[in-house]
Amino acid sequence: MSESTKAPETGPADQDRNQGQDQVDVLVVGAGVTGIYQLYRAREAGFSARLLEAGTGVGGTWYWNRYPEARFDSESYTYGYLFSKELWEEWEWSERFAGQPEIERYFNYVVDRFDLRRDMRFGAKVTSVVWDEPSGMWTVRAEDGSVHRARVVVAATGILSVPFIPDIPGRADFRGEQHHTGRWPKTPVDFAGKRVAQIGTGSSGVQIVPAIADEVAQLTVYQKVADWLTPLNNAPITPEEQAELKKNFDSIRETLHTSPSGFLHQITMRSGLEDTPEQRQEFYETRWNGPGFTKLSEHYYDMTTNPVVNQEWCEFIAEKIRGIVKDPATAEKLIPKGHGYGGRRPPFGTRYYETYNKPNVTLVDINETPIVRITETGIETSEGVEEYDIIIWATGYDFGTGALNRLGVRGRQGLPLEESWADGPHTYLGVAAAGFPNFFFPGGPHGATGNNPRYSGDQVDYVTDVLVHAREHGHDVIEVTKAADDEWTALVNDNSGQISFLKSSYFYGANIPGKAVKQLLNPAGRWKLQELINESVAGGFPAFSFAKTTEGTTAAETAEAAEPADA
Repeated sequence: MSESTKAPETGPADQDRNQGQDQVDVLVVGAGVTGIYQLYRAREAGFSARLLEAGTGVGGTWYWNRYPEARFDSESYTYGYLFSKELWEEWEWSERFAGQPEIERYFNYVVDRFDLRRDMRFGAKVTSVVWDEPSGMWTVRAEDGSVHRARVVVAATGILSVPFIPDIPGRADFRGEQHHTGRWPKTPVDFAGKRVAQIGTGSSGVQIVPAIADEVAQLTVYQKVADWLTPLNNAPITPEEQAELKKNFDSIRETLHTSPSGFLHQITMRSGLEDTPEQRQEFYETRWNGPGFTKLSEHYYDMTTNPVVNQEWCEFIAEKIRGIVKDPATAEKLIPKGHGYGGRRPPFGTRYYETYNKPNVTLVDINETPIVRITETGIETSEGVEEYDIIIWATGYDFGTGALNRLGVRGRQGLPLEESWADGPHTYLGVAAAGFPNFFFPGGPHGATGNNPRYSGDQVDYVTDVLVHAREHGHDVIEVTKAADDEWTALVNDNSGQISFLKSSYFYGANIPGKAVKQLLNPAGRWKLQELINESVAGGFPAFSFAKTTEGTTAAETAEAAEPADA
């Protein structure tokens, strides 16, 4: 990769190509947890870099999702950055699972602490990313009218960044307020005395319900699928715990760098059937009272694969629900049917079930009572019309590929990324795709399963290593081979049976009408990803072809000039 940032000369037909354009080695799209880290790594490696962000601030998911009681369900200190011991010691998380305002403050602190803001451009939603064959560069355009030229584009657009709202007739006719959890307004929504409908009960929806129930006059929750929700069990981080976290930074970092889940949790290395029924009930009680994802990551190792253990754990949760929710009919609606624990992404809540004991809160199962349309004043179901002042759409996202497919990416010979991925994504290690040179997307589809910042951090480090290798060898164009792309994609799809998530979940894109139902995670796991990354680095990046491109070089000449990574 060339270290020069001088724009190449062009002929008369191309005179406008570089007029008034920003040119950098690395252009990052998205100021979330992955994009911020990629900007930091690119700059530390000596590349000129720029980051474009659609919003007016940093944080990505934690900028846009500012709904009431939005918070982590990964332990705060396991989600943050690990590249600086000083940062770890300076910042103190107040809670085991921090809320959105604190999370947003953290990302702003990081950006300012490492002077990253000067290389960020806000309010710059990317609308097109077009590969220029002769120069071996990308032209990137944004809604604010800016045009940028970059040798490399890193689309750190995230997996939960495109809100999905189902196409229910009449939605545009509603005269009240409507808000999606993933695009919540900065100005607080006034719920006091309002009649509120919430559609959706996933990870975001279960956080909002108890947060607003005491403010509203009426809250009706429309549920499509009940999930196996368990308590988040949040708590303040005590001064003693803060001291231990700072004292043990090195060992914590090592664990988080190598943990298959990206957590500090300890896997229970025994089968549930090794315990007596009484011991299992005690174990389930411990899990119920444990924090967040420990219900999954510190459970019996065979909880998701052994139907006896899984069913017994589900029955334990069902009895908890029946014991909390006073109305038996409502309790039964809240108990999942048709899937066991781990079949869908498990949500974690605080006093969610208890909220249904309030007289102003109602649960509607839309399988029994389907929504017909949205009216000017409310929601019509098969049983009639209910009037509302506010509708909350807690209906999820176009997971994994949603943002990437909307960037307007055009690769070799104008190939649209969304067309290339029409039947599902094909990637190499979840970071690159054949046909799209110098284009990377850490934190996107096919990455891993677990704590997102941990595996996306692995990918950012790998992308940076690839870029440094190319620069050291005088190469400008980096492209993953189709064979490597095919091999990784096949591994991901063929190993889908290794994870418990159902094909009806959003982890396969099944929530989006017309979207191909394909694996969007990496069921082979983080250890396999790390193993292949280490092999690639040690072997000189054999999955990539590298070339030197100058203005006027044809695509055919570029391909002919491409040499193996170890040349």
